[in-house]
Amino acid sequence: MDSLRERIAGEIALSENPGSTMKKWRELFGISQVELSKNLKISTSTISDYEGNRRASPGVKIIKRFVDALFVIDETKGNEVVRNLEKFNLPQEKTAFYNIHDFTAPISGIDFARIIDAKIASNPGYLDSMKLFGYTLLDSLRVILEISPAEYPRLFGTTNERAFIFDQVSTGRSPMVVIRVAPIKPRLVVIQNIDSVDKLAIKISQIEKIPLLTTKLTTEEIKLRLNNI
Repeated sequence: MDSLRERIAGEIALSENPGSTMKKWRELFGISQVELSKNLKISTSTISDYEGNRRASPGVKIIKRFVDALFVIDETKGNEVVRNLEKFNLPQEKTAFYNIHDFTAPISGIDFARIIDAKIASNPGYLDSMKLFGYTLLDSLRVILEISPAEYPRLFGTTNERAFIFDQVSTGRSPMVVIRVAPIKPRLVVIQNIDSVDKLAIKISQIEKIPLLTTKLTTEEIKLRLNNI
C-alpha cells in the first residue's frame, strides 16, 4: 500500500498539470468532489480550482493530505479500489512488445474512437458511458507467445480502465481469445490495420461486453494523437 501511495504522490508532484492528475486519481477512486471536500475540510470550489489548474501547484503537504484522503475514503467503502489498484502497482519494465501510456485526465470511449479515426466493429452502446484512463500498445504475436500469466497484469499500468491496441494482427481472433480467458480485462480493444474482423473475435467482444474497434493509423500516429491527453 505504501508503494501505491508513493506512486500516486510522485505522479502528482512530477506532473506538468498536477491539478489534472489529482482529478484523474479522484475519479479513479470513484470519489466525488463533495466527499473529498468533507474529508479534507475544504470547500468544493477549492478542489475544483486545484483540478482546473487555477491554483498554484499543490505543495508536498497538500499532496500528502489528498493521497491520504483517497485511501481513508476508500477504506470506508471496503478498500475495493485500493485492492484493485494494487494488482497493477507493479514495477514497469521496458519491453519491445508493449508500451503503456496513462492519460492525465480520463476521456470517454467515444472521444477515444474519434481521436484515432476508429471504426466500431461491436458494442457501440458502451462507448459513451465508459471512461478510459490510458492505453497499452501491444505486439499481438509477441504478447501471445512470450508473456507469462504472472507478467500479464503489467500490461495494465495503473488500471484496467484502459484500451488495448493490438498490432501484428491478421483477423483479430487471437487477441480476443487471450482476453476471453484472461482474469483481467481491458475496457476497450482496438485492432490496427485489418480490413475484416473475425466473426469469433466479434462474438467474444459481445460476450465480454468489450467494444471492439479497428483503425488504420500507424503506431506512431496513434501515439502522436493520444500522448498529449
